[in-house]
Amino acid sequence: MTNKYMYFIANWKMFGGKNSLNSLDKVIKFFESFKKKKFIKIIYCPPNTLINQMSHKLKNTQIFVGSQNCHENEKSGPFTGFVNSAMLKDAGAKYVILGHSEVRQSGDSDKLINQKIKSATKSGLSVIFCIGETIQEKRKRMTKKVLDQQIK
Repeated sequence: MTNKYMYFIANWKMFGGKNSLNSLDKVIKFFESFKKKKFIKIIYCPPNTLINQMSHKLKNTQIFVGSQNCHENEKSGPFTGFVNSAMLKDAGAKYVILGHSEVRQSGDSDKLINQKIKSATKSGLSVIFCIGETIQEKRKRMTKKVLDQQIK
């Protein structure tokens, strides 16, 4: 099965403020002039503080907005500082990155990432699922084993 799209995903990590949204103007202009844009998806994943404003700025374009992560609980709850998939969808996100190596290193297990995937899809977000081995696992030639486990 082949994917009919080529994806360009910009993970802004912990960078950017309202003024950084102006940098999108050049991308919008370039993308509108690009002839094969129906085969390309551009997705910006800014910090949660910019999702709403970015989704408004990109409203009339074919450029999408995603989030960098979400909480596994799809309903509201006593989780200080966390944002769930329903809240991200409401803010304008269409995608969410899950399983990023930095988040895995901070403690997200395969089981927790699986719960996040279920929550995100139930909320209507498309998941950008990251997999990958550490440098130590690569040196021990464990890549296939690690990737298989993460996907399962």
